[in-house]
Amino acid sequence: MGTFTQTFRLGLKSLMLQKMRSSLAALGIFIGTTTVIWLVAMGEGVSYQAQQQILELGANNIIVRSIEPKTSSSGDKNRVKSYGLLRSDYQRFLSNIPSIVRAVPIRELRREFVAKGRILNANLVGCTVDHLDLNRLEIARGRWITSGDDRENVVVLGDGTAKRLFPYENPIGQKVRMESDVYTIIGQTKPRGASAAIGGSLEARDYAFDAYIPLETFRHRVGDQIMTRTGEGFNFKGEIVELTQITLTIADIDYVDETAAILERLLKTYHTEEDYAVVVPKELLRQAERTRSMFNAMLVIIAGISLLVGGIGIMNIMLATVTERTREIGIRRALGAKRSHIIQQFLVETLVLTGSGGLLGVLCGLLCGPIFYAVRYVLLMISPEMLPPTILTLEPRIAWWSVMLSVFISLGVGLLFGLYPARRAAAMNPIEALRHE
Repeated sequence: MGTFTQTFRLGLKSLMLQKMRSSLAALGIFIGTTTVIWLVAMGEGVSYQAQQQILELGANNIIVRSIEPKTSSSGDKNRVKSYGLLRSDYQRFLSNIPSIVRAVPIRELRREFVAKGRILNANLVGCTVDHLDLNRLEIARGRWITSGDDRENVVVLGDGTAKRLFPYENPIGQKVRMESDVYTIIGQTKPRGASAAIGGSLEARDYAFDAYIPLETFRHRVGDQIMTRTGEGFNFKGEIVELTQITLTIADIDYVDETAAILERLLKTYHTEEDYAVVVPKELLRQAERTRSMFNAMLVIIAGISLLVGGIGIMNIMLATVTERTREIGIRRALGAKRSHIIQQFLVETLVLTGSGGLLGVLCGLLCGPIFYAVRYVLLMISPEMLPPTILTLEPRIAWWSVMLSVFISLGVGLLFGLYPARRAAAMNPIEALRHE
């Protein structure tokens, strides 16, 4: 231990004689170590956001959505197209699959709402009582829809919808018109963050600008057939959709995959076209985990290249150091130093360089969060439009395995790239080294 301590002090003293060169050599390792931690932290933050959105859907839920089939007749401009989930599908699910403990159907459509001269285009949602708990909505004022409200002209406004139509007063008890129907407002939901789109499986959803009415009211007041003008004159395009989405809650998460397969078979039996999509959040979660692992591996490889470049720089510095200290090596060998002592001396110097750069890189890497928030705040002050929505909600998450990995790699780089210069120094002929000027 005493010999190693003496070697360490000698190596540190030799490095301090060339402060600028040593600092620049350690800088490459510092940048590489910081890059590993920062990139993984950003990747973990993005992955965490995606996983939280999937978990909000419920790992033991299955979502069945209506989708417009790809086949279409472009020549018939006034054609009425019928597709999507049916009310008979809803009843069929409940009667044939005992593992379903809850089924929540909805029908949604964009509609124009008018109140006291204010106009807002919002998302009209026909739903049932269970829709509130399923989507983790909370009531801010008034009440939610009850089973006694079926076919009644009552509406619960989303937070954004209520504030746009009634910015200065309590909306409860007020009237709002939607086309030819007038609805009484019975409730208002609390603000809820929008959910981002998840791959190609689910679209983004903004709960703020919703308006909720009983599903039976939607059926009798709005109807299943929707006609829209496609141009000038009397050209119309129509569609008949009974249900937009059915969310099924399964009794046990172990039955989710089996139930999804049964749903697929039922739908294929009673639907001539593929006008539906079955989304399993549990499978999305597994896909997100696999994507995160691949993403982290790619980031570590990219950051590892930075450490590799830093290691090459250190090797170059150490080779130059060996040449400059040839006479010193010869004197040490003449005084009795063995080749192993020479190797140990230069390896210690290399590990000091990489170790100090790695530790400083770890400290800077742990400041990823505060630095990221500070930069984001400055950019928001300069130009709020500069940043995409994902960056506005991103929270870097330090992965401790990346910290340990970066330290291990930095020391490994020092050992790997310091070994050749150390062996070259130890292989010198002492007599030739003493003659070196």
